[in-house]
Amino acid sequence: MSEIAGELARVRDAFDRPTLRLLDRKWAPFVLAVFKSSFSRDRRSVQADRLHTQVDAYLADLRSTGVDVPGRNGRALCVQWMNDQWLYRETGDDDQEQYSLTSHALEALLLVDGLSRDRALISESRLTTIVATVRHRATQANPDRDERIRRLDLEMAALAAERDRLAAGGEVAAATNNQMHEGYDNLIDLITQLPSDFKRVEESVAGMHRQIVNDFRGEERPISEVLDEYLSKTDALMSSTAEGRAFEGAIVLLRDEDLLATLKTDLESILLHPFALELSAEERRSFMSTVSLIRKGVDDVLTQRNGLTTTLREHIVNHDVVKDRELERLLREINKELAVWMETAGPRSTVTAELMPGTLELDHLRERFYDPVAHIAPPPLDDVSAFAPEPQSLDDMRTQGGPLLGELRDAIVTAFSTEGAASVGDAFNKLEPGMRRPVEILGLLQLATQVDAVDGTGRTDAESGAPATEAFDTVRPDGSCRTFTVPRITLTDADTAALAALNYGPDHD
Repeated sequence: MSEIAGELARVRDAFDRPTLRLLDRKWAPFVLAVFKSSFSRDRRSVQADRLHTQVDAYLADLRSTGVDVPGRNGRALCVQWMNDQWLYRETGDDDQEQYSLTSHALEALLLVDGLSRDRALISESRLTTIVATVRHRATQANPDRDERIRRLDLEMAALAAERDRLAAGGEVAAATNNQMHEGYDNLIDLITQLPSDFKRVEESVAGMHRQIVNDFRGEERPISEVLDEYLSKTDALMSSTAEGRAFEGAIVLLRDEDLLATLKTDLESILLHPFALELSAEERRSFMSTVSLIRKGVDDVLTQRNGLTTTLREHIVNHDVVKDRELERLLREINKELAVWMETAGPRSTVTAELMPGTLELDHLRERFYDPVAHIAPPPLDDVSAFAPEPQSLDDMRTQGGPLLGELRDAIVTAFSTEGAASVGDAFNKLEPGMRRPVEILGLLQLATQVDAVDGTGRTDAESGAPATEAFDTVRPDGSCRTFTVPRITLTDADTAALAALNYGPDHD
């Protein structure tokens, strides 16, 4: 194969990847604009129904301005983007489906952001980073002990000389705004690549586990052997892929809390420089959230690895190899019979087959056998009548019940007809103690309401102007007394006659 043919094959392979397929589509600007508007560093996943509604709103908004947009609705577009490996759908912590961007979509967004942002292709900060990284890696790559000591001595001497100069009162050279801007842009380029890097590790872990599951389903070995191989593959999972090896190497630094605390302090120091006044509030907030971004990325990868490991382990433990073998044997037999039938069947021949087996016609199906223990009589109950309390009399029970409407009516009618009671409260206070329970007040109010003796217009006392009330002195069944304040009610002769005529049932006139 010639050199140009090999390069063409590599380029075609790159264009077949989801990242460049996204950028090469007709609706790529629309898709990337939706991803940019719906997802952010702080909002890495969106509930599925909400994203469908958002896409529908974006489509309607753009159509109203005359912009050409896809003809599908939000749900159909999200499903298509998921099939194109630009969106990933999973079940969240709240048991609801949610979408998140794949590493391919994040790479496409990163590329578009880089092309749409005005920045210098080369700067002092970028060259300094390259030189420092090359020097550090060269020191690590050289196995010569003396050469490594010489490099460390030179570095220590330079640092000591700079310290002595500053300690002697030397001038502190502050970075200019242009220098800080160049360094800031270089850092932003590196920081914005972190989400896609972490996402690639997550996808690599998920892909490895899916491959392991497929391998297990095709196995016919004992479950113990499959489990041993699964555990060995899981132990070497992060070292068997390029992304996993990179993450294992970086996680040693990312788990260093002192290093992350120092990183946060350094980020704050950078934003204290005057050049930071030219940054927007969103840019400063995003820059300061770098440590949170790193922590979140590490947690997502570890959660993905632990969650899938647990799921696969439960799958292996609960996997029924016997049933799988029976199903596989049945499918093989069906394929054999199908091959025999195809030898004589025509191109349009059909076979009637039931999707589900028919039900058995059974009059009775015994669910359990006779158990003599189930027919043993229960033991006799203990006689505890000697411990029973004294039964209450009818009068005692009546004192705990509701108002005695009949007795109250007769007593009130007598009080107003012959004794000249001034009010219902006056009549109540003259009754015997057994008729002056607190609950009898409710009975009196009920009787007065039935004869329309309760005035709901809010009449007031002519002298004080306050609502007319009176005291009801009650006696509880236990002998204790309590006074209640009740609106003052008086009965006219017509009210008394109506009260006397009340009927409480078929046994009363």
